[in-house]
Amino acid sequence: MKLWMYTAAGVLCLVALDGSLQAQQKTQPQVLFSRSDTQAQTQETSAKKIPPIQITDEERGAITFTAYDLNIHLTPRQSSIAVNARVTVRNDSTQPLSHLPLQLSSTLHFDQISMNGKALPFTQQTLRSDTDHTGELQEAAIALAAPLAPGQELTITVGYSGMIEQTAKRLVKIGTPDDMANNADWDRISEGFTGLRGFGDVVWYPVSSKPVLLGKGADLFTEIGRQKQRQTNATVKMRVTEEFFDEAPNVAVLDGHPIALGAPQTAPTASFPGVLTFSLPQTELGFTPLSLFVAHRVKHEGKGIAVYARTEDDGDAQGYLTAQTMVAPLLTTWLGAKARGPLTVLDLPESGDAPFETGVLLATGLTPAAPEKLASATIHGLAHAAFSSPREWLNEGVPIFMSTLWIEQGQGRTAALERLEAERTSLAVAEPASPGAADGEDLLHASDAIYYGTKAAYVLWMLRDLAGDKALAAALHNYDPAQDTRPEYFEELVEAASTKYKQATGQDLKWFFNDWVYHDRGLPDISIGSVYPSNSSQVNTFLVAIDLTNDGYAAASVPVTVRSQSASQTERVRIPARSKITYRMLIQGEPTEVQVNDGVVPEVEATIHRKSITMTNLPAR
Repeated sequence: MKLWMYTAAGVLCLVALDGSLQAQQKTQPQVLFSRSDTQAQTQETSAKKIPPIQITDEERGAITFTAYDLNIHLTPRQSSIAVNARVTVRNDSTQPLSHLPLQLSSTLHFDQISMNGKALPFTQQTLRSDTDHTGELQEAAIALAAPLAPGQELTITVGYSGMIEQTAKRLVKIGTPDDMANNADWDRISEGFTGLRGFGDVVWYPVSSKPVLLGKGADLFTEIGRQKQRQTNATVKMRVTEEFFDEAPNVAVLDGHPIALGAPQTAPTASFPGVLTFSLPQTELGFTPLSLFVAHRVKHEGKGIAVYARTEDDGDAQGYLTAQTMVAPLLTTWLGAKARGPLTVLDLPESGDAPFETGVLLATGLTPAAPEKLASATIHGLAHAAFSSPREWLNEGVPIFMSTLWIEQGQGRTAALERLEAERTSLAVAEPASPGAADGEDLLHASDAIYYGTKAAYVLWMLRDLAGDKALAAALHNYDPAQDTRPEYFEELVEAASTKYKQATGQDLKWFFNDWVYHDRGLPDISIGSVYPSNSSQVNTFLVAIDLTNDGYAAASVPVTVRSQSASQTERVRIPARSKITYRMLIQGEPTEVQVNDGVVPEVEATIHRKSITMTNLPAR
């Protein structure tokens, strides 16, 4: 799941192409931005004069991009791209920077770099990194006239160009079968379809990152998360010009935002391409890579959804429209009727291509599946269209929460919690054993999907049990991303709603947000100690005393169930961190079993604890 945006920063020159020039462009894409030959020669000469510059990871990690202004020219017939980019960067380290590193996909080339109209000298080198589908990056090391002080920003203009064809080199290198690798790495510029997912898939815009490799733990995904977090507040705007020879594109999504396309500026002829221009006004990048999609597809529209299908998949589009009508009532119940816009479903080149979500875009290979199955695949994207937040734990956690609620509606609570349980082991491994023992991530600042996705969904499930369905739904209905400027904003919405519905008090939830949202205290570690059943004063009613221990550093409110042959009683019990408590419950009929937790609270190890109760040979109290 990934996103981006950009706009004009130079003048595009459309070049008349005769037969020989077209042949030349197929092997060497041209830079289509106007600049004098003298400027180009001066830049290249300056680059040759300076000795190679060695860039350190500390320098790469010091740069934060705060603004992208991109003027993009696409020539799909040659799989080529040429960009004039105006980017603003900030030095977030504690040391001045004499050199500025910029990186692109290894199939792209830096043509010119300037500041305030003056060329900057730079060198280029190839860098091994799996943040790009080629497994390599082209890195420019720019020599600055004066060091960039800590906290200081500068704006530079970068011209670059090259080809972006589909490749799965990085995955093939580690032994991934060719078909699986190609379905995963489908980014390309081609006639009829251009899809560029951004950093982590194809680095088509300037970045500065530490080189990381697949197969070395979670290094790649950690770096992707770090980049998304650092650039969250960056602004981006784009102006895109695309050449086409057959049908004009009829769908474009920039940085997750569908763009209304007008008529082409010119129509294609036998000798010259048609030209279509469209743009994205300045917007905030958000917690996502910068993405660009342009295609020609057959359009199908429904309420709250637009499906763009390949001609050969045209008959499969109706299933997605039907799926939307199936999940719409659940989404409305929990999130309200508000929506950012319809979900855009874009058919990928191959049916087996890996799905990708960003903003209100779901890029996926359409399949002839039953609407019931498609509903499970599309509800996540439809939830994104209905709900957004500047806080990624809500922005991603709510759609995952909705996906599990859909499972619950069709298959029951146990099946929904089993879906979360499939990710719990990864969460437990990522969490620190104790506060301070390792680097955890509180949800307000999480950059790893295991936190802002999996853990966030668990948090919403636990809030649901604590505050009640009506209260949590009301909080989600009333949520306004523009008002979420304080960490406590969502907590206050839930507390107000829970007080209204008399499910819990604000004080009851303060401990929860402290342990599970504002801080990362790891996961609870709950166990059942001794169980003491005894007769109560009522006929055929028993009092069961249960010793409960939480060896973890996070408090937990867990469902505790006592069963007999004729009845079952469940109550929620809060077990403080690092503590032991005894809890007593009444049950009708001889008690047979105690169960603590049903999977709703993620724990270090097992999330369901059971202990049988034997009424004979009871220990003395």
